[in-house]
Amino acid sequence: MLTIYGVYCSRASRNYWMAEELGIPFRSVPVIQARLLSDPQAPDARLNTQSPSFLAVNPMGLIPAIDDDGLVLTESLANNLYLARKHGGPLCGATLAEDGEIMGWTLWSATEVEPHTVKIVLTYDNAQEGTFAGKAVIEASSRALERPLARLEAHLAGRDYMVGGRFTVADLNLAEVLRYALSETALFERYPGVTAWIARCHARPAFEKMMAGRRREAAAA
Repeated sequence: MLTIYGVYCSRASRNYWMAEELGIPFRSVPVIQARLLSDPQAPDARLNTQSPSFLAVNPMGLIPAIDDDGLVLTESLANNLYLARKHGGPLCGATLAEDGEIMGWTLWSATEVEPHTVKIVLTYDNAQEGTFAGKAVIEASSRALERPLARLEAHLAGRDYMVGGRFTVADLNLAEVLRYALSETALFERYPGVTAWIARCHARPAFEKMMAGRRREAAAA
């Protein structure tokens, strides 16, 4: 059985969404980010990214990680590419060309988009948005997203999804990376095609199941 290490309120959300899309059984091990704990090394601390038992899974101390019948992978977007390829169906590439497009868009989301979206979400998480430094980070990150969003808007013209005319792992991976920046509504209003595409992705039942997991975590915190 697939095991997913990480809380839903982390990059593990990508892997939980993928597992729900595929309809496969999985076990969740809720590893929390050590930065959220006052003393992650305390004897009674929750299982976290500095816990020895988790470091035995991922020595880098980052979530998520997956263990699929003994195969351990530790990069969230690559985890999804692997799961799509393993289980097949419409989420993976139907041809070598589609495989290339899916890989290309996934790497693009990691290198050209996520460095900026993650700065936005972490600024809000650290409650710095009311400070000048926080505002400056958000504004700079939003400006940096203009070029990637313009490219994505052009690519989606006349398309409902990124690759092959259907929802694939490329859509899931990129939609999850962009979700970190959705607080910046004025930015996304300038890209109606991107906004409509995100809405289509988020209308999927598997996405709602993942978000329900996030809500349960938040309520229990």
